[in-house]
Amino acid sequence: MRGMGGDQVQEAVAGAVALLRTVTGRDWDAVRAGCLEWSCRRTAEHIASDLIAYAGQLAGRATGAYLPFEIVMDDGTDAAGVVDVIEATGALLAAAVRTAPRELRAFHPYPFRGAGREGFAAMGVTEVLVHTHDIAQGLGVAYEPPAELCEDVLARIFPQVRPGQAPWPTLLWATGRGELPDRAPLTEWRWSNNLVIEAERLTLQGVTPAAAADLLMGGTGGFRWIEGGPFEGTRDAAGMIVKGYEAGVHRPEWGMFVLVRTADGLAVGGMGFHGVPDEEGRAEVGYDLAENARGHGYATEALGALAAKYLARDDAKVLFAVIDRDNAASQRVVARAGFTRVSEDADQYAYELAGPHPALRVYARED
Repeated sequence: MRGMGGDQVQEAVAGAVALLRTVTGRDWDAVRAGCLEWSCRRTAEHIASDLIAYAGQLAGRATGAYLPFEIVMDDGTDAAGVVDVIEATGALLAAAVRTAPRELRAFHPYPFRGAGREGFAAMGVTEVLVHTHDIAQGLGVAYEPPAELCEDVLARIFPQVRPGQAPWPTLLWATGRGELPDRAPLTEWRWSNNLVIEAERLTLQGVTPAAAADLLMGGTGGFRWIEGGPFEGTRDAAGMIVKGYEAGVHRPEWGMFVLVRTADGLAVGGMGFHGVPDEEGRAEVGYDLAENARGHGYATEALGALAAKYLARDDAKVLFAVIDRDNAASQRVVARAGFTRVSEDADQYAYELAGPHPALRVYARED
């Protein structure tokens, strides 16, 4: 799996800067940037502002809000100077991404009030790509970034967008800037960083389509695994994520999480949903642990945290699990997490947990 990090930020910025420097002799204040209400100059300043803001969030370990600062150009700064600032702020974000711990989550308001280093890198790359497009469109010059870079972004922070044959037009469509022959134009859009749920000794970290594809192909998904992990069930679940993403039906909140041990940052297993809730608000859960992580209560803890989070939502009324009759260990997990056996057949037991449930309060954590 190709990572999303400082190299990708620098790649995006280098391509943008190389193009923008060819048109710095034009009047950027007099021309509107593509479909935006901003001028080309204002749009370029916005790129620099976002890059430094994201770098600040990571470097400052800001968890509650944006750090209270902004970048302001000196009076008299020309277009060439603004491009220099884009290059400098891009280097700062690249450095912040490279030095941020993998487990760090810094504040970003949408959609889950936090993002990791890959998320900030992907957001920074997206800002550079689409706003360079806006400026280029306004000034009448051609711009097309590398397809692989666009693909990287789409598979990480646009998990709800069905990938297309051409990644750049797909990214433009996903950000309300273009048309695709088989899709209605977008008037509103958002990217989506992965959801992370905190438990007592673990964090449940949402798996992006990029990470799922790597797991499916035998990779690590970008996680550091305990010896013997990931178990086969986690790789199978990753395949379901990839299939849903390619079909355009993946909904990241109802996907898969990797269970990461807080003490050492090692991934110990996977847990998640078989799909979105049905019309009655019922959603099926599944999970597995690497063999070396079993017997420590990790699955019970993670399942309790997951249930507390999701049964507090309006669209989830009941979580259920279907377990083989001979899988006594998994039956103990759901029972300890508060699930009740509701039916059985020759091969399996079915368990349910409805919300709200008093036992879930012990697992509840704020975002």
